[in-house]
Amino acid sequence: MNKVDTNLYNTLKERGLLYQCTDEEALKKLLESGKPIALYEGTDPTASSLHIGHCVPYCIMRRFQQAGHKVVLLMGGATATIGDPTGRSEMRKVMDKKTIDDNIEKIKNSLKVFLDFEGENKAVIVNNKDWFENLSYIDFMRDIGRHFNVNKMLANEIYANRIKEGGLTLFELGYMPMQAYDFIHLNKTHNCVLEWGGADQWGNIVAGVELARKLNYENGTNVNIVGATNPLLLTPEGKKMGKTEKGAIWIDKDKISAYDFYQGIYQTPDACVSMMFALFTDIPMKEINEMVKTDIVNAKKRLAYELTKFVRGEEDAKIAEEASRALFSGEGSLDNAPTYVLESTPILLNDLLFSSKLVPTKSEGRRMCQQGAISVNGEVVKDFAYLIEEKDFKDGICLLKKGKKNFMKIELKN
Repeated sequence: MNKVDTNLYNTLKERGLLYQCTDEEALKKLLESGKPIALYEGTDPTASSLHIGHCVPYCIMRRFQQAGHKVVLLMGGATATIGDPTGRSEMRKVMDKKTIDDNIEKIKNSLKVFLDFEGENKAVIVNNKDWFENLSYIDFMRDIGRHFNVNKMLANEIYANRIKEGGLTLFELGYMPMQAYDFIHLNKTHNCVLEWGGADQWGNIVAGVELARKLNYENGTNVNIVGATNPLLLTPEGKKMGKTEKGAIWIDKDKISAYDFYQGIYQTPDACVSMMFALFTDIPMKEINEMVKTDIVNAKKRLAYELTKFVRGEEDAKIAEEASRALFSGEGSLDNAPTYVLESTPILLNDLLFSSKLVPTKSEGRRMCQQGAISVNGEVVKDFAYLIEEKDFKDGICLLKKGKKNFMKIELKN
């Protein structure tokens, strides 16, 4: 038997990671019993990579595994063909099976950052395509579908936007029963007694617990399962964390530089810093609260370093930290700063802003220049038609800056 940390429940509560629970007293007893439990978290592989916002539940799964519990990760190879309607105003684009399978293989590699897939208590990955592919529609609707009241389903928040737009389809309505059945199946096959997910999955998670109760009554069984959620990582504007104006803060190294990852974390809104520390680090909450209260800027620097180290390794964290220090304070080497190699001069400033991807569009470049948000070698340039020439390069380098936080080192090719 795995050695179990009986303090996990208190840790989750202290760090603000437990948000909703179908039976919190039962969960507390499970986690304080000294016996390992099996739990699962489900993900629909709708993209080939994960950004930092996707990884909140995985951080919590990591705590469960480290506490001695058995973690099962469900890849929604079947449910992804429908797409979770939660919070959607339009139906998700239907994905083909090959794309879904390819995404699963790529995501599996990212998960190694958070969980151990080797050893005595290794995490397990399953795919709900494996049981839904051999389950006939008639059998599913007869045995499972009849336990779902459509009026109650339509009152659930996960369908609210689709109903509001007048476009909810029978196809999408089938998502909740499928996710609910996942819990029943994983309880039978892996003894999972807990499903964990983000707060936006509450309706689907509750549906699985209620389905178990109905099946208990019908079959005379005594399956006791619990559902729980973590709070979503939201900006003060109510948007999910994980993206910045430069794009997503990807987990995969080949999709984002160490510097951009570090800076993406550094740009975490002040109100979200404590939650990010609580999720992604093991720093005691007392220390976190003191850091945030005393000096939010240094707290964000510490957060950026710790998360870059956790996700990408200590070497990348040091590289990103040094590049940031060099760009923002003039200290250290610019060797690891984000770089664009320019073939030749002259070139219009706005063309260079766009080519180096410092701005997403040329119209954005013009607007930023006119607002005084663009500087060349520390000097504000409002003329988007300013001509960048060889004279603007010192030792072959010209430094562009957008706003207060975005830099690009331009190297003139010899």
